[in-house]
Amino acid sequence: MSRVGKKPVPVPAGVTTTVVGQLVSVKGAKGELKFNVPEEVTVVFGEGQIKVDPRDESKRARAMWGMSRAMINNLVTGVTKGYEKKLEITGVGYRAAIAGKDLQLALGFSHDVNYPVPAGVTITTPKPTEIVVVGADKRQVGQVAAEIRAYRGPEPYKGKGVKYAGEYIFRKEGKKK
Repeated sequence: MSRVGKKPVPVPAGVTTTVVGQLVSVKGAKGELKFNVPEEVTVVFGEGQIKVDPRDESKRARAMWGMSRAMINNLVTGVTKGYEKKLEITGVGYRAAIAGKDLQLALGFSHDVNYPVPAGVTITTPKPTEIVVVGADKRQVGQVAAEIRAYRGPEPYKGKGVKYAGEYIFRKEGKKK
């Protein structure tokens, strides 16, 4: 039995939800998100909540049950509160700035890295060494943050590079004489 799937997803006031077949659409203050629920799961909307149930007791149906409930909950949270990921840049001369619709990163390469900001995501740089990625879709916000981090991940000797805020970097000892 899924412990996650048993709980219904509460829909707060100001959020409109429509369930048409296997497509769940959620619209709120931060935007509109959709999720196509797998065929192994049924979705019912009523009384201010979304209920998810498996069609049978197969292993795949039970797996999709909890996942579908979590994805629908992420949609509702995204259109009400939104999601945010913070990145920190460490290193001499490493910095970030918004240039038009691109994020311009100076990460120690011979050239600046220009990252085009995708639709549905807002990127801000409160400080030159800090990047904040904000959006309604949790998956998209995480993917954008991961792509920015992948340009120059943190290295273990000096800790230089782009890391998530609060991420622990395992440090190694350097060469000994």
